[in-house]
Amino acid sequence: QVQLVESGGGLVQPGGSLRLSCAASGSIFIIYTMGWYRQVPGKQRELVATITIGGGTNYADSVKGRFTISRDNAKNTVYLQMNSLKPEDTAVYYCDADVRHSALFSGTTHYWGQGTQVTVSS
Repeated sequence: QVQLVESGGGLVQPGGSLRLSCAASGSIFIIYTMGWYRQVPGKQRELVATITIGGGTNYADSVKGRFTISRDNAKNTVYLQMNSLKPEDTAVYYCDADVRHSALFSGTTHYWGQGTQVTVSS
């Protein structure tokens, strides 16, 4: 089993910045893709950004140029630096990870974190 624990959410004024962190722990051999998603009440969870084990990144159009995803493979941690925040960025942010548990088996398991609230308001 693997646990993903997010931190860094909070209340920030428009134009401000926040840095989210998500640390994975447990039965981990290797983590392939890690990512950040967000969800507001009444809407589907949407992609914010993903990053592969090799550092390849993908961003939603709405956050390109403002958000940066990064990871520390040695710490099994993914980060999301959010700059120039807008009220429409308000949501619960979730991290996810595709985890391989063993060197013997190539299959992966997908995990979600519990979410962290980001509120952008003056």
